Amino acid sequence: MPPNLRPVQDAGQTLAQAKKELLDATPCCGSFADFSYQNLLPWRPKKFKLGDGSLVADLNGTRSYFLAFSLPTDVKLPYRIGLKSALSGRWLKDSYLFAPTMVLLDSAFQPIDTKDVNLCEYMGWSNDASGAFGSITVSNPEARYLVVYSSAQQQSSSTYWEQSPAAFSVGTPNNMVSNGSFTVPHGPDGTIWVGLMTKSYANAVDHGICGKPAAGPGLLHTLRTALPVHWSGSGT
Repeated sequence: MPPNLRPVQDAGQTLAQAKKELLDATPCCGSFADFSYQNLLPWRPKKFKLGDGSLVADLNGTRSYFLAFSLPTDVKLPYRIGLKSALSGRWLKDSYLFAPTMVLLDSAFQPIDTKDVNLCEYMGWSNDASGAFGSITVSNPEARYLVVYSSAQQQSSSTYWEQSPAAFSVGTPNNMVSNGSFTVPHGPDGTIWVGLMTKSYANAVDHGICGKPAAGPGLLHTLRTALPVHWSGSGT
């Protein structure tokens, strides 16, 4: 059945179920020192699925699924870490996003930088090049470990999106109508990509839509100011 004819899911129930699953889970850890850092940060963004069956941490009263990595020691500072969060469902209006909080730790597992990553929408020519992108920069030579989780602030927030919720399907990212803007809620689980920045990820991060653009004077005014004087004289 074509995607446009498939029945949609109830976004409220889906998000509520995800929140309940996290609430019912048993946390494994209560501090960053409890985490395992055996996995090295991938050399390019790698896919990770967070949700049922993933480890759960309880950090300062906030439960979240998480990932933990050792940072590379042979990469010149500063360097960027790229990430992407995928929509949870086939239809945009029935989806939510896992919005990450990135924590850099020193060798004693003490936080030296914490950032709620601002996600920006970018639509490429395929599913791999589309999603909500973000990044952090590692510049502190004391940084040894990285934790990715979702803070209470992130879980209660949303990401700006500039597409039609009725016209966009995750399965067909290029068949969309850009006729509106709205926000996608954040949820407790989801699929994310994390790793050292690549050229394609840097392009998505640097050119993503992060919020509603400021209202301008309009196309006609822009043309009048951009065209040569003889094109915009009083006789035209």
